[in-house]
Amino acid sequence: MRLPEENNRALREERARLADQMAEMADAGLKSAEDRDKFNRLEADARRLKDRIELVERADATYRETRRSGPPPAGTLGEIGSPTEGFDREYRAAFGRYLRQGRSELTMEDRAILRLETRDMGTGGQAAFPGSSAGFFVPVGFVFEVEEAMKYYGPMLNGGPQMPRILDTDTGAPLPFPAADDTAQVGEQVDENASVTVQDVNIQQVMFGAFKYSTKVVKVSLELMQDSAFDIEDFLIAEFGRRLGRIINTKTTVGAGAVEPLGIVTAIVAGGNIVTAAGAFTNDGASAANTIGSDDLTDLEHAVDPVYRPGARYMMNDSTLKSLKKVKDKYGRPLWQESTRDGSPATINGYEYAINNALDELQGSPSSGPVTRRTVIFGDLSKHAIRRVRQLSVLRLSERFAEYGQVAFLGFGRYDSNSLDIGHRAQAILQNIY
Repeated sequence: MRLPEENNRALREERARLADQMAEMADAGLKSAEDRDKFNRLEADARRLKDRIELVERADATYRETRRSGPPPAGTLGEIGSPTEGFDREYRAAFGRYLRQGRSELTMEDRAILRLETRDMGTGGQAAFPGSSAGFFVPVGFVFEVEEAMKYYGPMLNGGPQMPRILDTDTGAPLPFPAADDTAQVGEQVDENASVTVQDVNIQQVMFGAFKYSTKVVKVSLELMQDSAFDIEDFLIAEFGRRLGRIINTKTTVGAGAVEPLGIVTAIVAGGNIVTAAGAFTNDGASAANTIGSDDLTDLEHAVDPVYRPGARYMMNDSTLKSLKKVKDKYGRPLWQESTRDGSPATINGYEYAINNALDELQGSPSSGPVTRRTVIFGDLSKHAIRRVRQLSVLRLSERFAEYGQVAFLGFGRYDSNSLDIGHRAQAILQNIY
């Protein structure tokens, strides 16, 4: 965060220049109506600059007080400690002008407001791309809308009960997070005047980083930019949400870890809680091993410790759900049940489910060698956590595609994910080998 003196230097210098002009005019005497009008304009400009300096300094002071590191309390995305409601509105308005007009056309006041949130973000700083300089963090509301758009491209960032936990942080510093496994421990009966047994809890520390992802370059024609009916913010929200949503959902599902987020599939497989499907032939005596039967789901459910089952749910590819909707148990009852109550979700074997197309589809036809498909996850999905750095940085590339009459935009976000299931009892995965 820059110091207020640095943020306001340009404003203070401009105010000092106006004061010098006013002093010169006063010394020379305001001899004409034109001189008096000019003096009044200078005085009004100086007052506005003074108000702007005070606003930015107050906002910066509040910003410093409310910013915090580490995982904040659970809450709604966007509940960042914003300086003032008025400042948020002005920041978003200035950011909108930056998107449409570019940095060179910003007023001094807009530059001062946006400079509060300027950072390098690891994008290369000045001249990261031809015609660009360090980007600006987007306003809180813009981030919220992008994150909402990302939810439509995979469930991993949905948050809420029975879903992967979201850890929102204000910075990308390494984040240690405690994880414990105490499912194997029980209490004890104690006789009168007897000592109790000491039993330590198995607590480990899971480390979250902040891997950087980009939206890739989004190009917009100059004609469209100049069209006042074209909402550039809504356009970028949709594009950024679509592109980031797909990559983050994939990485947090099947990411390898170490050099990228550890995906939930990778974490469960590494923990060894794997159930191999026998196939639906245990129900109908005909289907092959590339199918899923009711016995497979029963085995999968019981691979999860009973303490985690009340808050458990399934996760699978949409094509796998299509297959499961056709499966019946040995008594001819369908596993998939539509809810009869308004607002209640459909269930499989009595458990809710989430669709995640980053999971494997069932093998469609025989292959030359054995193929392993990890098709269904079951368990307490909140035992997997996703670290999300709240800020989204946007660069406007004014010159890179100028010969085509286009302006380009580029967004950066930082994410990581890791498993909190250190005992490997909260989640299990079904694999089909065919």
